[in-house]
Amino acid sequence: MASDQVTLLDFWPSPFGMRVRLALAEKGVKYEYTEEDLRNKSALLLQMNPVNKQIPVLVHNGKPVCESLIIVQYIDEVWKDSAPLLPSDPYQKAQARFWADFVDKKVYDLGRKIWTKKGEEQEAAKKDFIDSLKLMEGELGDKPYFGGETIGYVDIALVPFYSWFYAYETIGNFNIEAECPKLIAYCKRCLQKETVSKALEDPQKVYDFVLVLMKKFGL
Repeated sequence: MASDQVTLLDFWPSPFGMRVRLALAEKGVKYEYTEEDLRNKSALLLQMNPVNKQIPVLVHNGKPVCESLIIVQYIDEVWKDSAPLLPSDPYQKAQARFWADFVDKKVYDLGRKIWTKKGEEQEAAKKDFIDSLKLMEGELGDKPYFGGETIGYVDIALVPFYSWFYAYETIGNFNIEAECPKLIAYCKRCLQKETVSKALEDPQKVYDFVLVLMKKFGL
């Protein structure tokens, strides 16, 4: 696939964008990165994702693929020569998709509530967030990665949120590592891989970005 043209339309703090960057890195795919201004979306973004008008969008040979988990699956299917991200066994594949979906429904939504809500709502979100991470710790078990010995689909879905954990903790005034030591040890293990450390953004930088958002939204 030497003649492939691959462009990623993205926004640097997006955990969903980080997923795609990580999947591309794991597969060794060369691509062009286009940073989007989400307050002033480019004509290309609106053309390539007219339905949701959101990043990330992977443009492969002029054809767009949208939604981060769908993009990761697409990358896995197209670039078959390197290590697979999803298991080949149908049951294990279904389980991996279940946990990636869980990350979207729980980790993302509850994390967002931690910095957008106050008082009782924030406290409830923090509790549910930790409970969700504990469920993920249980699924991880004693494996180095959710995918077993190598980074896989669920890892790619989850680990970008590590860049946001510092913001959640600082704004919510709690400590994730105190509650979920195994999960934080796992995140740090992932970060020892160059593909992960390069794909993820600096937690302090993400926190500063969240503070700007909070000011803008009057939180």
